[in-house]
Amino acid sequence: MRPPAVLAIHGGAGPAPDDADDADDHGSRWARQAAGLAAALRAGLAVLSGGGAALEAVLAAVTVLEDDEEWNAGRGSALTAAGTVEMDAAVADGRGRRLGGVAAVTGVRHPVLAARAVMDDGRHVLLAGPGAEAFAREAGLAFEPQKWFITDRRRRALARRPVADRTPPVGGSTVGAVARDAGGHLAAATSTGGRTGQIPGRVGDSPVPGAGTWAEDATCAVSATGVGEAFLRAAFAHEVDARLRLEGADLDAACRAALAAVTAAGGDGGCIAVSGEGRPVMPFTTGLMHRGWVEVGGPMWVAAAPGPLQRID
Repeated sequence: MRPPAVLAIHGGAGPAPDDADDADDHGSRWARQAAGLAAALRAGLAVLSGGGAALEAVLAAVTVLEDDEEWNAGRGSALTAAGTVEMDAAVADGRGRRLGGVAAVTGVRHPVLAARAVMDDGRHVLLAGPGAEAFAREAGLAFEPQKWFITDRRRRALARRPVADRTPPVGGSTVGAVARDAGGHLAAATSTGGRTGQIPGRVGDSPVPGAGTWAEDATCAVSATGVGEAFLRAAFAHEVDARLRLEGADLDAACRAALAAVTAAGGDGGCIAVSGEGRPVMPFTTGLMHRGWVEVGGPMWVAAAPGPLQRID
């Protein structure tokens, strides 16, 4: 008998809520975020409960989060130093290591669907910039004007960052999902608006296979969040896969060891991961990681702070 289908999601890892000037709003903001996580879990669970594929489940969950301005993906994405939105996304299908990604795209309402279109087309794995946008238009995907993506909260975050500040830009709230379906297949998806104040054209780990996103039926599905440059330097998702494949490591131990490599590379963050059996794991090295999971036939669980998750019936 196969293990039950399961879905896990994240809404990003970081030291604290994104906006210092929203300090009085933290309680109500968590209520909105918890509701958003639950909505994404329900969308993915509906797919899995109906016998759908893990790939379709992660896409359903992530598109919900891309439309929710609480997160740094799609609407509500972080702003570049130029005040613009540039988004990255990737999908990974554990059946045959199918991969697709887009980077530095503007206007695409659901970058994760553009990544899926790249994967389904099959000629390439990763498209970037205007070429990726043209590809998404040809694929018939929805577009929105730039102003639709930009929120007041993100404007304030950029305004607080001095123009001459040379310290690494800040990020947080990247979204992602991993799933195992009733057939035992695995999939992952990640979507992000990058880091506040980043140089236009910057690409992080999220759309890069083996860095921020990975899926292989024989090992695991992984979606990462955190300081993208450090996850790239650590080849994070590949490191998790390699520890399972070559060392026979436990999934949680493999993720924690890979996060240690991220720390050594000068960053922090977290991930969600699932294998062919058992519950998802969701370790992180930051103060918070918005996260949740659900198993077909079971309750939903969400949390942000370390410790037990909150049950949502």
